[in-house]
Amino acid sequence: MSRFFRGGDDSSSDSSSDEEELYSEEEEEEEKSDKGENEDESEEDEDEEEAEESSDDEGTQKKGASRFMVDVSSESEESDVETTTKVKSAKDKRFEELEATITAIANGKKNGDWGLISSELDKLNRQAQKLGDGKNVPKVYIKTIAELEDFTNETLAKQKVTPKKMNSTQQRGLNIVKQRIRKNNKDYQQQIDAFRANSEAYMESDEEEELPAPKPSKVRFQPDLADEGAADDDEGFATVGRGGRTLQFTPESIFKHLRSILESRGKKNTDRLEQIKVMEKLYEVAVTPYQQIRVLLTIVSARFDLGSGAAASMPLEQWKAAEKELSLLLKVLESNTEYIVIENAEEWDDDDKPPTLAPGEKYIRIPGSIVSYVERLDDELMRSLQSIDPHTSEYIERLTDEGALYNIIFRGLLYYEMLRKDASLEIPQDSVNRIVARRLEHVYFKPAQVVKILEENSWKSVPENVDSSITPRDQSKDATQLVNTLSTYLFTHSEGIIRARAMLFQIYFLALHDEYYRARDMMLMSHLSESIASFDIQTQILFNRTLVQVGLCAFRQGLVYDAQNTLQEICGSGRQKELLAQGVMIQRFHQVSPEQERIEKQRQLPFHMHINLELLECVYLTCSMLLEIPLLAQTGSSPDVKKRVISKTYRRMLEYHERQIFTGPPENTRDHVMQASKALAAGEWKKAIEFIHNIKIWELMPNTESIKDLLAKQIQEEGLRTYLFTYAPFYDTLAVSTLSEMFELEPRKVSAVVSKMISHEELAAALDQVTETVIFRKGVELSRLQSLALTLSDKASNLIETNERTLEHRTQGSSNAFERQGGRGGRGGRGGGARGGRGGPRTGGNSQRQAGGTQFTGGVLGAAVRG
Repeated sequence: MSRFFRGGDDSSSDSSSDEEELYSEEEEEEEKSDKGENEDESEEDEDEEEAEESSDDEGTQKKGASRFMVDVSSESEESDVETTTKVKSAKDKRFEELEATITAIANGKKNGDWGLISSELDKLNRQAQKLGDGKNVPKVYIKTIAELEDFTNETLAKQKVTPKKMNSTQQRGLNIVKQRIRKNNKDYQQQIDAFRANSEAYMESDEEEELPAPKPSKVRFQPDLADEGAADDDEGFATVGRGGRTLQFTPESIFKHLRSILESRGKKNTDRLEQIKVMEKLYEVAVTPYQQIRVLLTIVSARFDLGSGAAASMPLEQWKAAEKELSLLLKVLESNTEYIVIENAEEWDDDDKPPTLAPGEKYIRIPGSIVSYVERLDDELMRSLQSIDPHTSEYIERLTDEGALYNIIFRGLLYYEMLRKDASLEIPQDSVNRIVARRLEHVYFKPAQVVKILEENSWKSVPENVDSSITPRDQSKDATQLVNTLSTYLFTHSEGIIRARAMLFQIYFLALHDEYYRARDMMLMSHLSESIASFDIQTQILFNRTLVQVGLCAFRQGLVYDAQNTLQEICGSGRQKELLAQGVMIQRFHQVSPEQERIEKQRQLPFHMHINLELLECVYLTCSMLLEIPLLAQTGSSPDVKKRVISKTYRRMLEYHERQIFTGPPENTRDHVMQASKALAAGEWKKAIEFIHNIKIWELMPNTESIKDLLAKQIQEEGLRTYLFTYAPFYDTLAVSTLSEMFELEPRKVSAVVSKMISHEELAAALDQVTETVIFRKGVELSRLQSLALTLSDKASNLIETNERTLEHRTQGSSNAFERQGGRGGRGGRGGGARGGRGGPRTGGNSQRQAGGTQFTGGVLGAAVRG
């Protein structure tokens, strides 16, 4: 009797016994083929065979868990228990074992159990060899060993960076896994590379090749759509409606689908990506321009919803898809002029049929806003650039999308110009102003060559018969004329913030292209410096950037005083990063809330719009040096001249540098300027020129050599002025030729500098043009003691004024306090003193000394100063 006999005659038991025999024969054949393997594997296979035989045997001898299994005899006793027999082939069972091993390895990775991983890895290799033939192993195995290799390398890298103690067992297991992975993965390197190149495609091919039977078509439910016919997508899924029937997308059902999508927009648990896929299919089946326009408007809005979060930017692939669809929308609108998209159009209520032209009407109005889409696309690109590291190639690749965006802005402006030609449409002027301002924002900070390339590429995408009324085709080749035209248009047709920003755009562009006097005059005539505090933060940032660019332009033109005076407000504050929106300043005693920090980061400009702060500091300090060093020499030689400070920031740096005991070679821009200042004050103008020329940041400016020559001439002239201020008291006459030789200047230039100093009353001298000498006038010179006495008198007067202000502050509003001060013998003492006058002895009241210096009001020194 067969050992698989179960005591029953039913066909199910016969078929199961036949399949079990086949299964045992397959195992015996496979065992014969695997005799070359090690003894552990053969013993494991025999144990598995014995376990299977014992589990299927219906004899009286049952061992282990088989004693508790329900058999046919038990069925007769308990009729309510049903038995199901599931027959699996050897390949299926080994797949299950392989998956169990992979699960165990995954758990070991989670828990960091390297001992478990090493033991399971050996089992995994044996199971993969049984399932595969040579190198044709399951692709699930390739995925597992590839991920395990990455996990091992990551663990080893973490140990190098931050050494973490691991017990000896785990460390030994890690080393074993590392060695076996390195040795084992060499045989499957090609397949591992294919998996890492495209894991999804690799695993999909695995499903097609290895699964014994094709997968049934999966069903995905879309409760928000109406029920239609059947349709499967490319992945084998079918979109199903509420009734359980799959949906079919037809031109007749487009408006119903769009209506249901619009109704579910903004609700919770809405799959936006699924809605986008549905609308992509709707666009494929759209046949009329109206259907295409409606679908494109809806799908672009849905893509923008994906980037609606305040922190995260719009995904890159979604942004590019939205840009292509917006370009396609403009193309459809340009080709079908009877359809227009405007903001004030009414919704079409009937979804069964599209609207038609009524008698006497020229256009079919579709609700929407092209300018809003353009602005949102622009904002998402800026937000994306803010979140990318600017020092990577990813930033450069992302920045190339600005050309496509500019093309969209340009075509949007052409579309609104076309609509504005018909007065009956009543297109608001604000829409045109907004899109013109966006076009200016992408142009004002770029060099003229870059603007010219952008314009040429934009006009190439437009038919030859199309022209612009605002910026004609022939005038747009000149960048300066283009910016002037756009700015003038906004001056004429807008007001408020847009008009102010247009003015700043043009000033910035003029300053960037070295037209200093036009930029300065426009800045002064705009009076924006008086009203800029009432504008929004973004406009204030633009004002600061424009002010800095005007100052840099003045420096490039050699106007040192104008440059320093313009840059003083920004650079003298020490908050350049914050004022120019190029970084968040970390304030020492002020804590910023997370919300304020998030808002501050959103205001930051992308890196390609930054002004180099090191170059800005270098220009500011150099200008301050050329103005402050002669001024210090003038006040040092003439104590009676009232001291004037041009740059407090520069003075603090210079004082700190002079207090240093040891000064090494200059290392940064600030050190170079301080060393040059010290050399210029000592009369070593050649050394000062050398320090200034060695600053490498000058290479970032255009025409570097001309700027260095200009700085050398400025240092020569300021060195001459410093020398005259310092040594004028020691000369009676001084030949112009001597000064010319000392500072290597032309005699005419020396005469001009001296004449200017005399006319400004900076130098008490006369210029004899016959003998070409400078004759110094010796006035009433103060002795050293007199100068010190005057200095002491000034300090005493200041101290008395300070004491008086302090006394008034303390006694304000309190007559009793004033009487008490008088009773102590203060000024005009009214009681308690034997003598009440100024400087009288203090005999009455409390003789204890008061804090704050209130006692220094009488006495011999006070009487002497006042007398």
